[in-house]
Amino acid sequence: MRVLLVHPSPLMYSELYLRLEPLGLERVAAAIRSAGHEVHLLDLQIFRHADYWSELETFRPQAVGFSVNYLANVPEVIDLAKETRLKRGSTFVFVGGHSASFVASELLEHAGGAIDCVVRGEGELIAPRVLEAVGDPKLATLPGVVTLTGAGPSPTLLDDLDRHLPARDLGRKRHKYFIGVLDPCASVEFTRGCPWDCSFCSAWTFYGRSYRKGSPEAAGEDLARIREPNVFIVDDVAFIHPEHGDAIASQIERRRIRKQYYLETRCDVLIKNQELFARWKKLGLFYMFLGIEALDEDALKAHRKRVTLNENLRALEIARSLGLTVAINIIADPGWDEARFAAVRDWALTVPEVVHLTVATPYPGTELWLTESRQLTSRDYRLFDVQHAVLPTKLPLKRFYELLVNTQSVLNRKHLGWGALRLYGGAALRAASRGQTNYLRMLWKFSSVYNTERQFADHLRPVRYEMRPPRPLAGSKPSKQELYVHMPAPVH
Repeated sequence: MRVLLVHPSPLMYSELYLRLEPLGLERVAAAIRSAGHEVHLLDLQIFRHADYWSELETFRPQAVGFSVNYLANVPEVIDLAKETRLKRGSTFVFVGGHSASFVASELLEHAGGAIDCVVRGEGELIAPRVLEAVGDPKLATLPGVVTLTGAGPSPTLLDDLDRHLPARDLGRKRHKYFIGVLDPCASVEFTRGCPWDCSFCSAWTFYGRSYRKGSPEAAGEDLARIREPNVFIVDDVAFIHPEHGDAIASQIERRRIRKQYYLETRCDVLIKNQELFARWKKLGLFYMFLGIEALDEDALKAHRKRVTLNENLRALEIARSLGLTVAINIIADPGWDEARFAAVRDWALTVPEVVHLTVATPYPGTELWLTESRQLTSRDYRLFDVQHAVLPTKLPLKRFYELLVNTQSVLNRKHLGWGALRLYGGAALRAASRGQTNYLRMLWKFSSVYNTERQFADHLRPVRYEMRPPRPLAGSKPSKQELYVHMPAPVH
C-alpha cells in the first residue's frame, strides 16, 4: 500500500525559536515500511498545503495519516481531511499523535466521516495493523483505534524502544530543522515517558506513568547515523537513571561521535546527577532546558512539581558552573496582575538564563483540564497553544497580552537581536558559512510573531470547531479511565 504521513503546520512558538524534525512520525514510518508498505513523509512545518495536494496527485497514496501532537493543529487537519475526502474519496484517512489521543471521538465528529479512524497512544505497533484492516470491520476492535462505529481496547505500549529507529531518510529539506543556535539540528529519543505527575502536563497521563529506556547500543547506533552536527534529545526528562546516561556516553566516546546537544531535565535530577551532566558537557552538551515553572512555593505545589524553590535555584547554579546555556520556563497564570508581571520581569533580568513565559492552560490530557474550577473563556482549539489565555484574566484581556508580550520582549533582548550575536555570534556565523540561516533569520522576528494585537485578534476569529468542555468530576479525583491513554500497569 502507498502511504503518505503528514505533519501539520508550525505553531506560533515554532515560528521563532525552533523547528524540530517529526521524530515520532519518522518512527511510525519505519514501522509501516518494515511491514512492506511504500511510505512518503511530508512535513508542513517546511512545505505548504500546495505541496500536499501535489503529493496526492503524484504519489497517489491509498492511505494518508496525519499526526496531531498539538491541539492547535486540529482545525487544519480536519480541513485537510475533508478536502482529501472530496478530491480522493477512496483514500483511507487516519489520525494519530499525542493530542489526538485525548480528543479522538471529537476529531471524528468534527470531520463528519472524512477521517476513517483515530489511533490513540503509541503508533509503531498499531499503525501497520490499521493498514492491514482497511475495509475490514475488525478495524474498530484494534487496541487504541477509535472509529465512528466503535472503539477497541486500550492501546498497547511499544515493548522495545530499539525497534523501528526513525526513518530519517524520508525527510526532505532536513537543513530546515533547528533549535536556537543549534542549526541545523536533528532529534533523538533515548527514553519515553515520565514517572512524575505535574498537574499541567500530559506526558504522564499519555504513557500511564510508565518510563522506558532504549538500549545504549541502539542510542549509539542512531546517533552515529545522524549527519547533522547538532542533536535535540527529546526525552521528557533526560537522564533520570544516571547509569543509562553514562552507558550512552560510553557509546558516544567509543564511536567518537562529535555533536552538540540540547536536552530537557528536572532540577532535582540535575542536582542528583551533577557528575553525569558534567560528563555530557565534555561530550558536547550545549543547551539545557529546566522547567522551573514558578518562583514561589505555593505555585510549585499547585503545579505539583515536587521540588522546592531552593532546589530550583541550586540547580541553576550547578548548570552555570558547568558552563551550560540554560533556558527556563515560567508559567504565567491568567490571574496575574501588573505587580506579578513586574516581579517576574525583575527577577528574570537578574539571571543569565534564557527565560520564557507560557500561559497556564488546562489542556485535555492534563489533570488540570479536569480539576480547574475556572470556566473556559474559549474552546477554540487554535488558542490551546500555551501562548493564549483560555481562562478568565484578572486584567482586561488586551492588557494581559500587553504585559505578557512586553515582559517577554524585555527578557528576549538579552538573547535575540544584537544581544544574541554578542553571545553566540561565532556559532551563528559558522552555521551561516555552511548555508544555515534558520537561527540568524529568527533573531529579529520577535515583534512580528509575538505582539499584542495579533494575540488579542486571535480571540476574535470565527470558530468552526469547538472542543467539548470537560465533564464534571464524579468524585474528588479523576479516575484512571478519565486520565490515562495507556493504562498504568497493575501494582502487585
